[in-house]
Amino acid sequence: MLGIIGGTSLLFADLPPLEEKVIATPYGKATVHCGEICMVPRHQNTLPPHKINHRAHLAALKIMGVNRIVAFGSVGSLKLEYPPGTIVIPKDFISWGGIPTFHDTTITHVMPGFDHDLIVGLSTIHPDIKIGGTYIQTIGPRFETEAEVRAIAKIADIVGMTVASEATLAAELGMKIAAVCTVDNYGNGIGDEAISYETIVAAAKEGGRRTSIILERIVKEFG
Repeated sequence: MLGIIGGTSLLFADLPPLEEKVIATPYGKATVHCGEICMVPRHQNTLPPHKINHRAHLAALKIMGVNRIVAFGSVGSLKLEYPPGTIVIPKDFISWGGIPTFHDTTITHVMPGFDHDLIVGLSTIHPDIKIGGTYIQTIGPRFETEAEVRAIAKIADIVGMTVASEATLAAELGMKIAAVCTVDNYGNGIGDEAISYETIVAAAKEGGRRTSIILERIVKEFG
C-alpha cells in the first residue's frame, strides 16, 4: 500500500476521498486518513516541526500495511539553480539535527536512503520535476542563519526540517521512501525576499493546483 506524508506543501492540494482514523502505536497516537492509500498530515493540524511525533506517524503507516511512502515537503533552496516554484526529488539527504529511531534499547544499524526505483517512477509524473540534489534537514521551527545557509550550501541543495527523520524511520521499518520537495523560498541571504511562514503558505497556495495534479498521478501510478 502507498503512504503519503504531507505538510505545508499539501495545504491547498485536492486530496482523494479518505476516512480519518486515529491509530494507536507504542509511540503515541497518530491521525491517518485511509482509503486506497494512507496519508499522514505531518503537522497533525498544529504541531511545529520540532514537536512532530515521527515515530508514531511511521509506526501508524506500518500498522496500516504501507510498504512505500512518498513524502511531500516544503523546502528552501540553497542554490540559484533551484528557484522558488521548482519541484525537486532529491537523491540523498543529510541531517545536522537529532534523528529519531525505533532502536532505543538495541544495537541495530540500518542503511537509510531514498529508494532508487521510487525516484525513477516519480521522475515521469510531471514535466516540472527535477531529479537530483541533496536534501539537508535542520532543526526547526526557526529558519537557518545566513552563515548556516552559506555553510550547508556547500554540501546540499535544498533544506527542510522533517524528511530526513521520516526517511530514516522508514528504513528502520523496511519501507521504501522518496520525497517530492516543493521549493517555496530561497534560503536566508540568497534571495531578496524576506522569509516567513506566511510567504511559504502563500507559495503553497499558488502551487496548489500543480501539487494536486502530481498527487493525483502518484496515487494513480503507485496506489
